[in-house]
Amino acid sequence: MEMKTFCFAASLLFACHANAQGSVTLTGLLDGGVSYVSNEGGSHVVKFDDGIAVPNLLRFLGKEDLGGGTRAIFDLTSQFELGSGTFMPGGSLFTRNAFVGLDDDHFGKLTFGNQYDFLIDSLFFGLDDGAIYAQGVYDFRNGPFAKLALPNNPTGAFDWDGMAGSRPIHSSVKYASPSFGGFSAGAMYGFGGVAGSFGSESGMSFGLNYVHGAFGANAAYTQTKTAVAGVQDSVRNWGFGAHYGFGPVTVTGLYTAVRNELNGAAVWQAELGGLWQIAPEWALSGTYMYMKGNKVVDNNHAHQLSAMLSYFLSKRTSVYVASVYQRTNEGAMAQINDVMVASSGPSQFIGRIGLQTRF
Repeated sequence: MEMKTFCFAASLLFACHANAQGSVTLTGLLDGGVSYVSNEGGSHVVKFDDGIAVPNLLRFLGKEDLGGGTRAIFDLTSQFELGSGTFMPGGSLFTRNAFVGLDDDHFGKLTFGNQYDFLIDSLFFGLDDGAIYAQGVYDFRNGPFAKLALPNNPTGAFDWDGMAGSRPIHSSVKYASPSFGGFSAGAMYGFGGVAGSFGSESGMSFGLNYVHGAFGANAAYTQTKTAVAGVQDSVRNWGFGAHYGFGPVTVTGLYTAVRNELNGAAVWQAELGGLWQIAPEWALSGTYMYMKGNKVVDNNHAHQLSAMLSYFLSKRTSVYVASVYQRTNEGAMAQINDVMVASSGPSQFIGRIGLQTRF
């Protein structure tokens, strides 16, 4: 089926300059709308919110044909807030991807720079995460797990499995193999650059993928190290997923987990999702997710449901209505991803009307 709507992994390419040997391409994604949050710190709120169904991205892609099936490539990707026009995080450019490398038909791809890890490449871009179809950033993982205390994290558990792309690996070398009989694999290492300590501030990631027709299955592992108050913290993420398409319907399944080695906090989640292309101009998507933490995060758990109905004004532009609901155990406070203030109780609901386009 034609996956023309939701996946910014398959960004539409618009060439602003090209010649026989190579090209530079400018692409982008834009999403804006109005969201109603039922309980944010004890009160409901209606607000403009952007970068939800898809992130607001400005992306420069380049390639040069070197002959013999080999190409020089680069990718410079920035994320920004549509409401203010400021780049994020921290007002910096190219914080999502910034790499240069070689791509060969026979030997694979080797790249150097600031890059997404294989949880994103294998599981998200591999089409196993329901968030790629329904609700985007709201449908990534958060929940009542602030005691995860992940380093440099705005809520302690925001995007705790890193699948929203909030934690690329810096100063990294990354290799992705070509496909052999449907199988492919990849590995990367991020150099910490700390004098006298090779492993400090470093990161590593691995991915394994299989695709056969409309079926795909993927697995990935990532470990990052960060100094917290002079103490080295190691965060481990891993997961596996699959998807299958039949006719106008695609179903997805995903498992991911996180462990903070510094405090022993751990959370896992299992998710089922689906997309129904009702007609060329209509699509309905949704997910169900269950998240569970260990005793360090008070054995909290949460159920989360989301749904999204989209109408396509063109191949590039759609309007949508969406909702997401999270319910936790009693005594915990619900927190949907991207809502920076938790609910004052065990439930939280978001309803949204939005518009997204790409160029």
